[in-house]
This record gives sequence, C-alpha cells and structure tokens, in this order.
Amino acid sequence: MSKKKRIVIALGGNALGNTLPEQMKAVKITAKAIVDLIEEGCEVVVAHGNGPQVGMVNNAMIALTHEDAQQPNTPLSVCVAMSQAYIGYDLQNALREEMLNRGIENIPVATMITQVRVDPEDPAFASPSKPIGKFVSESQAKIMEEKFNYIMKEDSGRGYRRVVASPKPVEIIEIGTIRTMVESGDLVIACGGGGIPVIRQGNHLKGASAVIDKDFASCLLAKELDADFLIILTAVEQVALNFGKPEETWLSDVSVKEAKEYIKEGHFAPGSMLPKVQAAVDFAASKPGRTALITLLEKSRDAIQGKTGTMFHL
Repeated sequence: MSKKKRIVIALGGNALGNTLPEQMKAVKITAKAIVDLIEEGCEVVVAHGNGPQVGMVNNAMIALTHEDAQQPNTPLSVCVAMSQAYIGYDLQNALREEMLNRGIENIPVATMITQVRVDPEDPAFASPSKPIGKFVSESQAKIMEEKFNYIMKEDSGRGYRRVVASPKPVEIIEIGTIRTMVESGDLVIACGGGGIPVIRQGNHLKGASAVIDKDFASCLLAKELDADFLIILTAVEQVALNFGKPEETWLSDVSVKEAKEYIKEGHFAPGSMLPKVQAAVDFAASKPGRTALITLLEKSRDAIQGKTGTMFHL
C-alpha cells in the first residue's frame, strides 16, 4: 500500500465566516472540501486564521471591563486561545459529521490548543502594524491607550484601531503531541490563528500582545510534520502577476527561483497575497519533493491533482 500524501491545509477567513451563525454555515462547506481530500487518500492537518473571531472576542472582553470595574483586561494571547477553541469546536464537529455522512468512521478529529513561540527581539515588536478590534473615535483611542497601554493608530480616515506586532513563528510548543496524533491517524486542527503567541522566559511561557500570520505558522507546521503539501487557501483560484491590471497573468506552475524574482519585483500585495507566496516559497524550498499550492477552498481537490491552483516547487 502506497504512503498517504500528508497535507497541511491553511484555511483563510473566508472559510470561517465573520459571525457565529456565518461560521456554523461556513464550516460545513469547508468540511466537504477537506473530506474530499481525505477521500483522495490524503492525510490532512488543518490550520486556520482567526481575524474576525479574535477581534470579536477582544471586543467582548473589553466590553466586560466596562460592565465590571473589577474585571481586568484580557490579554490578546488569551483571546487567541479562546478563538482557537471555539473555531476548533465548530470545525471538528463539522468534519466529524461530514466523514460519518460518507461512511468514514475510523478517523478521530481533535483540536490542539497550540502555543507558538516568537522571538522578543523580532523587529515586528518595534513597529506594530497589525490592526485588531473595532474602529473607535480619537477620544476613545486615548482612553484605551491610557487604560490598557494599547497602541492606537488612525486608519484611512475611518477612525482609530489597536495595532499589534506580527512576529514570525519560531517554535510550535505542542509539536510533539501534534505529531503523535497525526501519526496515529487523527485529523488534527492546530495552530489556529497562527498560534497563541508566547515568549520563553526560563521555563515560563509568557503570552505576547501579537498576532502571528497563519500562513507562516502553517508553513512551520508543515515542515515540522514533514508534510508533502502545504495548501494555502485564498479568495482566488490562482496567483497572478500584475493583479487587476490589463497585463494580468495567472500562474499555474512556479519554481522557487521564479517566485523569489516575482517577490523582488513587487507583484504581490503586502498583508494580502505576499505572505501567502512567501510561506509557499519557504515550504517548497525547505526540502526536495515538497510542494506548496495556493488556490480556492473548493478547488483544493483539483489542485492536488494538478488541474488548477498555483504550484510552487524547487
């Protein structure tokens, strides 16, 4: 019997919805696409973003401090942990249900609350730029700066938002447990929202006020699990050069060398397609035989078969 292809699939926000009701609907569609890959004979590990969800949790925790003066502010790292758990809850139930609907009864599904270590010297901490939470007025922003020590920045005339650092992931703390679960045949959901950002202080792991990019965390997870494929899901079927311009060109097969040139030429938007392409290149370059794909959720099965998507390889 041939060895199953091991895939780490990185779900974007569009795969999860923006509210609880939206999420419950979205995960059912997402589960179908993931179970399609399992039916193709693949071994799947799921990572996901948490952009809307962690903002919602953070806003709820801030509202709680307004209702109860004795209630301390909730650290962002705890909000990430909360978002991991409730997204994982919906995802694992949807995946389990979809597999049972197809007669797959021997694959347990579990969510691993995952801590990811970051470097306190990462330059991202010196220039926080990742917006989180809702827009507020200038006066509200000043109160939040004074009360919670937040860094607040004006955003394109729409109001002020909290900004935090987005450091690179260095180590997945629970990787040993994740690896054991995957090797035993479990369908594991891990590194939700890029992981809970922590800084090592001796034997203590201290939560950091940061958000780790889920694509970079997924890349590290895929490398640590010796995956064959990293599939990064986004809102387009393929990556494009000159996106949205008359000379727009869609890419189907890209070498690491070519992709690095395209990055240098500035073809990919920072905060949008750029981190996805960077993560894809990182994974594809890490070992011969490793392939990264960027495509739509519903096209993931076709992408694995080489029918669509943008494929990155050495």
